[in-house]
Amino acid sequence: MARMKFICDTERCIECNGCVTACKNENEVPWGITRRRVVTVNDGVIGQEKSVSVACMHCSDAPCMAVCPVDCFYRTDEGVVLHDKDICIGCGYCSFACPFGAPQFLSKGAFGSRSKMDKCTFCSGGPEANGSVAEFEKYGRNRLAEGKLPLCAEMCSTKALIGGDSEVISTIYAKRVSIREANGRYPSNDIFGWSTAYGPSGSPAPTPTPADKIPGAKS
Repeated sequence: MARMKFICDTERCIECNGCVTACKNENEVPWGITRRRVVTVNDGVIGQEKSVSVACMHCSDAPCMAVCPVDCFYRTDEGVVLHDKDICIGCGYCSFACPFGAPQFLSKGAFGSRSKMDKCTFCSGGPEANGSVAEFEKYGRNRLAEGKLPLCAEMCSTKALIGGDSEVISTIYAKRVSIREANGRYPSNDIFGWSTAYGPSGSPAPTPTPADKIPGAKS
């Protein structure tokens, strides 16, 4: 079974925000929520500027899952970390726990009460029936069920952002690095956030949540 992950090649990212726009358009993300964003460090410093596209990293040991008091998070067979909005109480613990700032909340009401949490789903929907109207309205399009990859990665003009089976995308990145090293550039194979989210290279795949244990799972 494929273990789905993202990699963003900071040597290729040009901060065009095409991935951000693709995500919002494909999933009709609510105004005020940004499932994916581009972060640039050393902005304007010649030779030191780096940009990286960041979303939920679908961690192997996801801190959001660990702190959720109602267990609304679950992991699919493909290693994608999803959540059930019918169970979420909007407490915000996951937002504080996530090192990537993936879980986000809309403020509602006069006192800024939180809405249900929203985050990147790796374009794989949620616990509702695949391709259903309810699934799209709550979580966005389920492209994985259609045999497709997340649109943010497919729309990246420089192929800086790649998503898919971790074995495949890590091989692609390693090949890029080897070519750069051969040309005397960037002697490093460190991927932004990879070891933090997924553990060291060669670590075992995460254990998916059994179907009968998924909170609020619908058939």
